Amino acid sequence: MDPKYHEGARPNGAALAAFLAAGIGGFAMGLIVILSETGVFEAPVLYEPAGGVSGRTTLAVVVWLVAWAALHARWKAREVAHRGVATAALLLLLSGIALCTPPIWGLFS
Repeated sequence: MDPKYHEGARPNGAALAAFLAAGIGGFAMGLIVILSETGVFEAPVLYEPAGGVSGRTTLAVVVWLVAWAALHARWKAREVAHRGVATAALLLLLSGIALCTPPIWGLFS
C-alpha cells in the first residue's frame, strides 16, 4: 500500500496496523482451532482446568502481537489506504470466527 499524502494529512498507519493485526489474530485463532480439531496440530495445555483452549488462545495472542508489532514498525509514519485494510481485517476476522464453529470443523475432518 503506497502512502498517499495530501496537504494536512496525518499518518494513520499505526491505527490501521492495530486494526489489521486484530483481523490476523482472529484468523489465527480459527486456524489453530481447525488444525487442533483435525489432529494436525495439538495446542499445548498451559492451564490444566482450561485444557487445550489455554494453548490455542495463547498462540493466537502471540500471532496478534507479532503481526501488530511488524505492521506498526512498517506503517507508523505512513498514511495507508484505509478501505483495503478495513476490508482485509473484516474478512480475516469473520473467517476466524467461522473457523471456530463446530459445523466448520466437520468439513475438515
